[in-house]
Amino acid sequence: MFVTSGYRHTIALIVHTLLKAGDRVWLENPGYPPTRELFRHMQIATVPVPVDRDGLVVSDGIRQAPGACAAVVTPAHQSPLCVSLSLPRRQALLDWAAGNDAWIIEDDYDGEYRYVSRPLPALQSLDREGRVLYAGTFSKVLFPSLRLAYLIAPEAEVARFEEMTEAMAAGSPELTQAVVTAFITEGHFARHIQRMRRLYAERREMTAAGLESVLAGHVSIDSQPGGMHLILRLLGERSDRELVALMRREGLYAEALTDWMIEGEAAPALLLNFTNIDSQRTAETLARRILKLL
Repeated sequence: MFVTSGYRHTIALIVHTLLKAGDRVWLENPGYPPTRELFRHMQIATVPVPVDRDGLVVSDGIRQAPGACAAVVTPAHQSPLCVSLSLPRRQALLDWAAGNDAWIIEDDYDGEYRYVSRPLPALQSLDREGRVLYAGTFSKVLFPSLRLAYLIAPEAEVARFEEMTEAMAAGSPELTQAVVTAFITEGHFARHIQRMRRLYAERREMTAAGLESVLAGHVSIDSQPGGMHLILRLLGERSDRELVALMRREGLYAEALTDWMIEGEAAPALLLNFTNIDSQRTAETLARRILKLL
């Protein structure tokens, strides 16, 4: 395992170790905007691959760019649509990578916060050919300023990653690593995750109920298995970007799903965090403020 200072550092480490300028990489569409910006700065060509209710549409990626060198996926909990990559899609993705000597970068985005069942096994657990690089971070499960993330590389590539890690000379302070290690080994981390999973499940339910009670007829809320945000689909012709801009001027924060698209159009929707909503009444108050803007 290699320790990094965050998701962006992890991606940079992978690119410098395994890829080169001009290589093509599949990205989920919609997907996390900083990922495509990071690849663009590193002169890596990105191929937007659509996502449906079963996750990344692997067949579409193969149709567009069968010879791509890598794919970046969030299989446990897709960012931002919150769907999980189905088992047939996981196997198809692994088969493609094995047959083309390509890499799969598995970003375990919000994987700990699944509320309808136990967290799903990592895609890497199905990998028999050493093609999956598993990336995780403590930013959301502990706190962002910790600047602590990790990468689990295939055994055959460890020496190459060791060499590049030494060359880049960047990571996280040893004291921070030691504190988090003790936090995990003493069982505090597992208890923390269980406690936060219960709390966020309650807050998600309260937030959805409060928003629906006020905004029914204006939005529909996606049913999601996990995550830390809700997806509010806007009914009618309203622009999600325009609504987000209005909300921010009123001291409210949301993100427009349209801004997460690499190409093409998405049905207008808001990405709205619920983890700081402490009651249904608070959610209703928030909803009334949004209703005025609608």
